[in-house]
Amino acid sequence: MAGVRQSLTKRIRPALLAAWLALATLLAGRPAAAEDGYDLWLRYRPVEPAWAQRYLPFATEIVAANGSPIQTAAAAELDRGLKGLLRSAPRHVKRIDRDGAILIGLTDVSPVTDGVYRLAPEGYVIRSVIVQGHNATLIAGASDKGVLYGVFAFLRLLQTRQPIDCLDIASVPKLQLRVIDHWDNLNGLIERGYAGGSLWDWQRLPAYKDPRYTDYARAEASIGVNGVTLNNVNASSQSLTSAYLAKTAALADVFRPYGVKVYLSARWTAPMELDHLPTADPADPRVQAWWKAKADEIYRYIPDFGGFLVKANSEGQPGPGDYHRTHAEGANMLADAVKPHGGVVIWRAFVYAQDVPDDRAKQAYNEFVPLDGQFRDNVLVQVKNGPIDFQPREPFHPLFGAMPKTPLMLELQITREYLGQGTGVVYLGPLFEEALKADTFASGRGSTVASVIDNELNPDRLTGIAGVANTGADRNWSGTTFDQANWYAFGRLAWDPDASAKSIAEDWLKMTFTADPKFVSPTLQMMMGSREAAVDYMTPLGLHHQMARGDHYGPGPWVTGGRADQTSLYFNKVAADGIGFDRTAAGSNAIAQYAPEVAAPLADPRTTPETELLWFHHLAWDYRLKSGQTLWDGLVDRYDRGVREVEDMQKTWRSMSPYVDPQRFEQTSALLTLQRREAQWWRDASIAFFQGYSHRPVPAGHAEPPHPASFYESITSPYAAGF
Repeated sequence: MAGVRQSLTKRIRPALLAAWLALATLLAGRPAAAEDGYDLWLRYRPVEPAWAQRYLPFATEIVAANGSPIQTAAAAELDRGLKGLLRSAPRHVKRIDRDGAILIGLTDVSPVTDGVYRLAPEGYVIRSVIVQGHNATLIAGASDKGVLYGVFAFLRLLQTRQPIDCLDIASVPKLQLRVIDHWDNLNGLIERGYAGGSLWDWQRLPAYKDPRYTDYARAEASIGVNGVTLNNVNASSQSLTSAYLAKTAALADVFRPYGVKVYLSARWTAPMELDHLPTADPADPRVQAWWKAKADEIYRYIPDFGGFLVKANSEGQPGPGDYHRTHAEGANMLADAVKPHGGVVIWRAFVYAQDVPDDRAKQAYNEFVPLDGQFRDNVLVQVKNGPIDFQPREPFHPLFGAMPKTPLMLELQITREYLGQGTGVVYLGPLFEEALKADTFASGRGSTVASVIDNELNPDRLTGIAGVANTGADRNWSGTTFDQANWYAFGRLAWDPDASAKSIAEDWLKMTFTADPKFVSPTLQMMMGSREAAVDYMTPLGLHHQMARGDHYGPGPWVTGGRADQTSLYFNKVAADGIGFDRTAAGSNAIAQYAPEVAAPLADPRTTPETELLWFHHLAWDYRLKSGQTLWDGLVDRYDRGVREVEDMQKTWRSMSPYVDPQRFEQTSALLTLQRREAQWWRDASIAFFQGYSHRPVPAGHAEPPHPASFYESITSPYAAGF
């Protein structure tokens, strides 16, 4: 194709190309213009002159095979991207009459002379082809959605400066349902939201559809997300009233051209609260009839409604357990209601009993494994990545690999409830990747969580993944620029759970800031180390749930009182003899919930990964780590390492000012300064508190906390966001 590129270049008017290159060179020398982050990774800023010269011959015109709403959106996005990246408007034509056309359409209607790919639903191909005697680029899909995803993938090639002269790409999503869960309430507040209020203006819907809804849908489609749950899992019955269904239908209309379905969280007691039924027992025919009628009503408003997400019998929420029914009986009743319409039920496994168990980490396994095989085929059980609650680091949830007869849907948290919330830089791609690549040994070595949820082990059934949203009404969507990367990484890994978090971060940096290697390389290194830094200064060596009560902002290793398994002391088990939660056979025996190949090394602290040491073991303060340090000295060292790592992030970012616009640079600088203070706060408070039990001095070379533990215990954050 090199010769093709040269011949095509000759056909571009030389004077026009020279003028454009001169202008681009001039603009490239100017300081970066102010940006507010609204454009996310879809900025489509002009590429460098050398890349423009390579790309322009391949973008002379756009040929769309049909005018369906999704393909129309795809063609509009392609036009928008090319105009921004190449500063050149391609012609929109009905047939190819020159080299350099981009043809978009379905695989079975695209006039390709050298063969057609057969694709799974939503898959796409991007190929350099010859059509009607002309060199062209084909972007084709097995469905309209596939075409749309292919267009975004092609634009990503340009944004990340990849050659496009000899393309042969085929891609299909490995998971069918790729859903973002919004924990948005009808009053505009977001539970665990750190980017302002809700995006959804329920008061003005359905009459007014904010143009921002379209940009939101574009962003979701660009990373392959095909579903959005609009409301909080701690749901309000009002979401199911006719008035709110009309509002939801208005959002569905906006999202539909971008391949995004809407879902709703359903409150279990809605039949009682909305229509005064005396019960919500799933075995009661009146309750079954109510949900069937409600499902019929929803589908009249929204014919492609995705289905229900349900949180039941967890954290005080009502559910079938209130009537001595199982989770399967509850889920199946709803599944029967939506199945005639093609809907699904996503039933969350985040549960724990009203009575405090010996180990909260065991609760979901104990409740759900006996139900394996009892759920309808349109039910997915949604399981958090770890057995506690979105901690900075957790071992994988033991349900993965333990329910071979039930589709399991992985739930990840994009919003940083336990990881600094709205400050600093914590890239979650490595956390997501760590969870997906964890080996469950369900069917021998290599049975990763990814292979469990994508049904590599159990084909021909529903598959899915969900991420708890971090978006809000802030102009930059996520509160901080770098939190956009967590949204982006979720989508890319939802499409391909085996993808590399590092490669995804590199693409995001190039698309969000600049492709200049002098910026990308050091900033990528900063991002890839940021999650580990947070683990070090917050919960090193496998400590977990050490955050302040309620808002989970800041350190709280001293939290006690109330329900025991919602306190820090329950999880750290700190005492004069040591620290850590014993989950071996001598303790809660939670390790027995894992496959023997996983459990065996966890039974001995010497073969347990030190990243999870105190998750599985209660150890003496003088226990020797692999480094030769005592456990106490090692804890102090890791807290300090976390602070140093944030300081290194600050240094890296300061050197990036020539490559970043002032507004985003200054915001990130300020938030890194705040993160540095928070890291020091975590370090000092944790060491001061635990030292009261260890009765050991801070090791040489490490500073004593400047205040006693009582000082840190007195600090509160009554106005922390996210409630």
